[in-house]
Amino acid sequence: MTRQRLIVLIIVTVMLIAAVSTRGFGLLGRDDGPLTLYGNVDIREVDLGFRVGGRIAQIPVEEGQRVKQGMLLAELDRASIDSAVAQSDARVAQARAELLKLQRGSRPEDVAQAQARFAAAQAAARDAQRDYERRQPLVAPGAISRDVWESTVAMRDRANAQLAEAQAALTLVRTGARREDIEAARAALQAAEASRKGVGTDLDDARLLASVDGVVVTRAREPGAIVAPGETVFTLAIDRPVRVRAYVAENQLSRIAPGMTVTITADGNPKSYSGIIGYISPRAEFTPKTVETSDLRTDLVYRLRIVVDHPDGKLRQGQPVSVSIADAAPVAKR
Repeated sequence: MTRQRLIVLIIVTVMLIAAVSTRGFGLLGRDDGPLTLYGNVDIREVDLGFRVGGRIAQIPVEEGQRVKQGMLLAELDRASIDSAVAQSDARVAQARAELLKLQRGSRPEDVAQAQARFAAAQAAARDAQRDYERRQPLVAPGAISRDVWESTVAMRDRANAQLAEAQAALTLVRTGARREDIEAARAALQAAEASRKGVGTDLDDARLLASVDGVVVTRAREPGAIVAPGETVFTLAIDRPVRVRAYVAENQLSRIAPGMTVTITADGNPKSYSGIIGYISPRAEFTPKTVETSDLRTDLVYRLRIVVDHPDGKLRQGQPVSVSIADAAPVAKR
């Protein structure tokens, strides 16, 4: 083989290798293969506490125990709240009775009593008037003393005043309560009922119930402890649905989309899990240190959330995982 042919063969070989490695120098279609991402099983927790303060009477659950929504986690000593409930019930009953009394008006016995008092006042007024008329002519000739006459006048005036008072009382009993008094009594009843409702809410809040299904991660207090309103007593881990928080590099973002199926694996766990991409963040961020990748950690990435289809207890919150997307789109040409 001549030297010239050898040089030509070397050039052709180099160009062939370059063409294969660059997919025809970028002119042929490209398939970048599966896309592998890295992340962690999302940590989802909720802190639970009483809305009211008091002494914890019982805690029937332990750390690590799985609980269902609505399950009793703890209960306060309700002695003081029960007393407040009884007082509120009494105030409601009193206000309701007062309103009912005003709405029904006067009883027949009350009307009869007022009529009897009015009749007695009328009789006393007539007697006083007769004494006044009989003694008046005796004043000038001095047949009666000035003191007797003044006493007679005073008795007449007092009898007339008592008659007017009895007549007004009879009219009031017959007319019944004013509309304004009834409205005031109705407002007092509503205020008492609202106060009773608030105390009833306190009574319900003396029982701490699980807000969601989950696992008791932390039992921060023990029976007998005095807790303040809002103080954390339990921390629940929400493990359903299981979500994976992963990150995709900026130059790979165009290869994924919500709804894509992914495969999730974890170190030491031979099982693979299927999941669906449910959310891709609209803004970029720097790679968090919890993401184990071989890329530079200063690269910009986008966070995505993956929902695991059929999880089991082997996927633990915070655990590092790898996410493989077999049908990821090719990298967009520039």
